[in-house]
Amino acid sequence: MALKRIFKVYTVIGKTFGAWISPIFTGIAIVTLRIFVWFGQQIDKVIFPGFNQALENPILIVGNPRSGTTFLHRFLIKNGFGVGSQLWQMVYPSISIQKVLKPFLPIMEFISPAKHHSTEAHETSLSSVETDDVSLLFRFFDGFFLYGFFLTFDEKDLFDWVDPKIRNTSKRDFDWFESMWKRNLTSNNGQRYIGKLFSLSGNLPAFQEKFPDAKILYMIRDPLSVIPSGLSLVTGVLDKKFGFWSLDEKIQERFISRLYKALVELLTRFHDDWTHDRIDKEKVLIVRFDTMMTQFESLMKRISDFTQHEMTDELRKIVQITAENQRGFESGHRYDLEKFGLTESQIRQDCEKIYRTFLI
Repeated sequence: MALKRIFKVYTVIGKTFGAWISPIFTGIAIVTLRIFVWFGQQIDKVIFPGFNQALENPILIVGNPRSGTTFLHRFLIKNGFGVGSQLWQMVYPSISIQKVLKPFLPIMEFISPAKHHSTEAHETSLSSVETDDVSLLFRFFDGFFLYGFFLTFDEKDLFDWVDPKIRNTSKRDFDWFESMWKRNLTSNNGQRYIGKLFSLSGNLPAFQEKFPDAKILYMIRDPLSVIPSGLSLVTGVLDKKFGFWSLDEKIQERFISRLYKALVELLTRFHDDWTHDRIDKEKVLIVRFDTMMTQFESLMKRISDFTQHEMTDELRKIVQITAENQRGFESGHRYDLEKFGLTESQIRQDCEKIYRTFLI
């Protein structure tokens, strides 16, 4: 139940950060938001009955956080491959509400939760296209976002709460994505949806059963880069909001250890499904991060062919310019393994299968 998760997060925040009052108001706001959105969605059915059209050939970008998914997601949307969901549209997934709130979006940025993100690690805002995983947090107060940012702090490891092998919420989640995607296709005047879901790394076969015509772009990056970068992203957000690096070292170590294991688990579960042929490989294109950075032109040709999107002369020019920028790009996001109590040999050992299958 959502109330159980809300109460658990409340006690976790209180015990960990000593914040017992402000989370109450946050909880009230979440419940109020859900009621508000529910009414908006009922109005949608009357004013926009055509939104519930068939969802055809969606494109889904899957991969661990910091594997290049955000860049590819936003590039494809910006250049007409389809439309996605902006953060504010996932907070308010109602066409009617979005029509009313859109003029006030600049004002809403001042109270946006996106302001807690480190811009060096991940630049975002309410109007930025974002990962669809976050919608589960706002709709059900559930999912990997809830675990990664809050449940991980609990004295007991609560990964079982979000593990699809133990607590399978696939039907609920996929039905919700379909409903939200259809609404945002209407709001954004789109014909094809492009989503980004890092949680699908651990549950792709079930997703393909629900959406058999979906095209999957699976991003893979060297674990020696993607894992510490992912840890840095999450701890950076928590430090900016709660002062993560001022917490007791035992709490820091416990949190990092659990999040590290979860990030590795996402990689290994996709690998297991891939190598045991539980995934329809004809509908999946493996995209290596290093290829995206050094051979963007050839990669985009493969993606265009795979998604059956026309490579126009204008798109070729944009790809060429982007490719030159990619080859000269250097991230300002810095991190080191020692800060997280990790070693190169540990990551290589834990991710040995990933290297052997996808990166050699």
